[in-house]
Amino acid sequence: MKKYIIAAFVSLSLMSASLIGASTSQAESSDTYKQLNLFGDVFEKIRSQYVRKVTDEELIEAAINGMLSSLDPHSSYLTAKGWEDMQVQTKGEYGGLGMEVTLDQGVVRVVSPIDDTPASRAGIQPGDYITKLDGEQVMGLTLNEAVSKMKGKIGTDIVLTVIRKGEKAPLEITLTRDTITLKSVRYHLEGEVGYIRVSSFTEQTDSGLLDALGKIKEELGDHLQGIVLDLRNNPGGLLTQSIAVSSAFLERGEVVSTRTRNDEHVQRFPAHKGDSINGKPLIVLINGGSASASEIVAGALQDHHRAVIVGTQSFGKGSVQTLIPLGANGAMRLTTAYYFTPSGNSIQGEGITPDVLVEQIKFDASKKINGRPRSEHDLRGSLANPNESKKDKKDKKSKGKGSKKGKISDKKTPPKEDGIAKDSGTDDDAKDVKMTQTSAQDDYQLNYAINLLHGMSIARNGDEE
Repeated sequence: MKKYIIAAFVSLSLMSASLIGASTSQAESSDTYKQLNLFGDVFEKIRSQYVRKVTDEELIEAAINGMLSSLDPHSSYLTAKGWEDMQVQTKGEYGGLGMEVTLDQGVVRVVSPIDDTPASRAGIQPGDYITKLDGEQVMGLTLNEAVSKMKGKIGTDIVLTVIRKGEKAPLEITLTRDTITLKSVRYHLEGEVGYIRVSSFTEQTDSGLLDALGKIKEELGDHLQGIVLDLRNNPGGLLTQSIAVSSAFLERGEVVSTRTRNDEHVQRFPAHKGDSINGKPLIVLINGGSASASEIVAGALQDHHRAVIVGTQSFGKGSVQTLIPLGANGAMRLTTAYYFTPSGNSIQGEGITPDVLVEQIKFDASKKINGRPRSEHDLRGSLANPNESKKDKKDKKSKGKGSKKGKISDKKTPPKEDGIAKDSGTDDDAKDVKMTQTSAQDDYQLNYAINLLHGMSIARNGDEE
């Protein structure tokens, strides 16, 4: 049996040896083979002696995932299903019903149906409780499991059992799955100010932003005083889309650069569109839930002095993940580079510092750790900021030894990398629905931003006169 296991890893051994390169010493190559031998021994012991039977596939997937997740909080293994879901998230389209939901007392509660989707056309209402899917009880399922059952091939039917306030008996509603396009960009007018909310960076974000800007300019014309770009609680997404969004407000210059472990390998990404609002005042709202692509946009606009950043410190995710397909076996998400703002700053573990610090009136103290907002540095195994000196790194490690960060970060998960509801949403999505429908009257940070923008507009017009 042991020979069988070792033989199964010969190809992996050869691949590892080839990656070592011609300059690698024979001793190092021998050590690699010894470690792979150890892996084979452990694998065999688990297969033969573990208390319950575990399939080879389960063990291999667990080993790969463990190898990747031990590197940093953002590297991971995606099964074939996980890879499929990731592609759905980044494309912003899927086959489903079209509603945002949450889990409430063990059953699915509808937060909001999405306009012009099977759910809205069938009369699904906010507050409806879905207790069965095709006759199967929802109670006991996780939200992701329920979401997965609602998704499916376009044109197929699903029967929802719905409990609705005011109805004496449960309703049986048949819906036909259709193509659902996720909206990552929403907008409305606050007087003569355009408010644009970007909830994530998908393939649809750039076009959604330009469409929103076009409609705002069409409605307000010369009366447009400026734009508030809301990136609060936006966990990020596609690097290309963050560059496109930044470019919509920049005439020229670098948006972001990335650097691999070889410091000489620097890739720079310039702005390529031109300022869509012709230099009118721009305010960007951020908070502790703004991460990754959101921070790229905020950092670029801040460094080029194109926008005033308002809110609280952002999350501090300054690394780039590359999705590497593994054929029929899914894919791996691997951290391959750091990104840097145009001024050469890395925000890894630090975040973007707003130009104007404005706390939300209804501040959630549960998101603080030792009196400060939770950030990338609080994740177990997070990467150090590459701009820090060795002394700074040692100081941080010595300070962290008694801080119990690991225990706290185990209880709190990082912002979702792509953070998008597939056919339904999570509790975070429910909060996001409320945010997109908010106005300056019930949102202190937005109210502050609009008042600040009014002042900037008056000053700008005065300078022009």
